[in-house]
Amino acid sequence: MTSNVIQPADIREVAVIGLGLMGSGIVELVARSGRRVVAIEINQTFLDQGMARLHASLDRAVTRGKLTATARDEMLARIRPTDDIAAGVAGADLVIEAIPERMELKRTLFAQLDEACRADAILGTNTSSLSITEIAGGTRYPARVAGLHFFNPAPVMKLVEVISTVLTSPETTETLALLAHDLRKTPVQVSDRAGFIVNALLVPYLNHAVRLLETAQATREDIDEAATAGLGLPMGPLTLLDLVGLDTSLAVMEVLKAEFGGTRYTPASLLRKLCDARLFGRKSGRGFYDYQHSTAAAEDLDLASALVPGEVALIKDSGGLLDDLASQIAAAGISVMPKPSEETGLVIVAADPARRVLDAALAIGHPADVVGIHFTGTGNGKPGVIELVVPDVTAPGTAAKARALAAKLGLDAVTSRDRPGFLTEALAYSQFNDAVRMFQDGYASPADIDTAMMLGCGYPRGPLQMLDDAGPAHVVTVLEAMHAATGDPAFTPVPLLAEYATAGRRFRD
Repeated sequence: MTSNVIQPADIREVAVIGLGLMGSGIVELVARSGRRVVAIEINQTFLDQGMARLHASLDRAVTRGKLTATARDEMLARIRPTDDIAAGVAGADLVIEAIPERMELKRTLFAQLDEACRADAILGTNTSSLSITEIAGGTRYPARVAGLHFFNPAPVMKLVEVISTVLTSPETTETLALLAHDLRKTPVQVSDRAGFIVNALLVPYLNHAVRLLETAQATREDIDEAATAGLGLPMGPLTLLDLVGLDTSLAVMEVLKAEFGGTRYTPASLLRKLCDARLFGRKSGRGFYDYQHSTAAAEDLDLASALVPGEVALIKDSGGLLDDLASQIAAAGISVMPKPSEETGLVIVAADPARRVLDAALAIGHPADVVGIHFTGTGNGKPGVIELVVPDVTAPGTAAKARALAAKLGLDAVTSRDRPGFLTEALAYSQFNDAVRMFQDGYASPADIDTAMMLGCGYPRGPLQMLDDAGPAHVVTVLEAMHAATGDPAFTPVPLLAEYATAGRRFRD
């Protein structure tokens, strides 16, 4: 460890500028660690609002038994509120900026900090999307400037992204990582690129889900179900977009597009249209879902009126993937035939995400009666979902019968058009490709990438661990099929992923 690294114990006073949701949470977090905190806003009105938010949070913690009244009072005694920026930061060992996400505001503030702070004070910005290099480049001592990106709510969320620029000294980065540990957080280190780790991986995945919806790949409910039940994620992408705010996500996509270019970072037209209509999600009462009117989820198929077929033709596959399903269907009292007849109401084939179900449907000779079935697994011991894959030539009534059959068997099912990747793999594998690109380009380590997505987004496993579990060779095959079908270069496997697939290597060994 370099002798110039400032140890966490030497950071005794921290100034936090901006007392919005994030800033007030950071003040609370730092005060909990026993340090003195200067809570700074630009005027008395904002200062009063921020302190009221802080008091309310601490009072809730006392009410819930998470904090004693004595500890709360001691914390508040360590916090000094002020609307005088220069006086507030004068004695700080560390300044954390948490003001609105506008570059001109941040550049102006850091110019003030140049004049008011000690030369050895570390300057951290909590920006989630703006260029830290641009912020640092306008300062007198850029080596002491770095990103310190907390997640909301800061006292609860364990992840902190520590972002270094080409100007940041290694000592500054190491000090901030050590401080994060001292605050009982888990730091991940990343170089300064748009979106850092979490937003750079999460937001294009959310945008891809919007594209699947706008191109009628599946319903909004099935897209969300594929992510939660199929991938084991805590929330579906469209529900999450509504929670985060469609306008917020669109703004991040614009930043990513400006830095990286390409189709992967181009906002979906439906996302932009909803924002133009001011349908931002939960905060506006409506986004992809309507939060103002309590109605049952729209079901694309009327299962109540769909008849479970009395006879099903199940075309055996060489891998025996459908053997267990055949037993379940027979146990439910439904005849299972090896090939279709005039009495057959439904023909089932094994669906491969890298191949068209349509080809099998045409080979069988009953294309209007064919539905492909693909089993997914979350990899965390849960059963996952079955994907009912419907070629465009399949009759609507046939799709309804397949859905009704799945319901009778107690199977969690989603319906997807016959496009490579279907739902779960189309969503997941394109994100895996992004994660490999991060590692390939020296953006962040595999361990930090996985840790960031697990702690920042609630993933049960990180994307690179999920990739290893799926098998890099299989992921490459499906991505190549997606690319061939769409012509979209975003689905081309990055070189490092192709190399690992060929060599049989794993990313998390």
